[in-house]
Amino acid sequence: MNKILKQILILVCLIAVLILPYFVFAGNPALDKLEQVAEAKGPYADVTDTTISEIVGTAVSAFLGLLGVIFIILMLLAGYNWMTAAGDEEKINKAKKTIQRAIIGLIIVVGSYAIWSFIWYQFITKD
Repeated sequence: MNKILKQILILVCLIAVLILPYFVFAGNPALDKLEQVAEAKGPYADVTDTTISEIVGTAVSAFLGLLGVIFIILMLLAGYNWMTAAGDEEKINKAKKTIQRAIIGLIIVVGSYAIWSFIWYQFITKD
């Protein structure tokens, strides 16, 4: 009897987790912004053309963001390899080298972002 009661309770909890999101009637902010853009009113009414420098800036920011994601993946992979090394010194050293290389790569990425940001604000966007 106790086992059946436990299974029923788990089933009720799972159903509640699946059904409760349908009871949230909050507005969608992204949809509101899209409607404002379509109607050309609100803060999006004065949309201007995008310049080449803005496109390049966006591309560089996206690329540097991608490199940050690669850093996180490398750190997770190295940590996993270290944790599953089971005392094998060769695997531990390989994981340590991966962490060191990932940190060096992150320093290079942050440095390049700093240089890009300096160039962007001092020379490109200067009026």
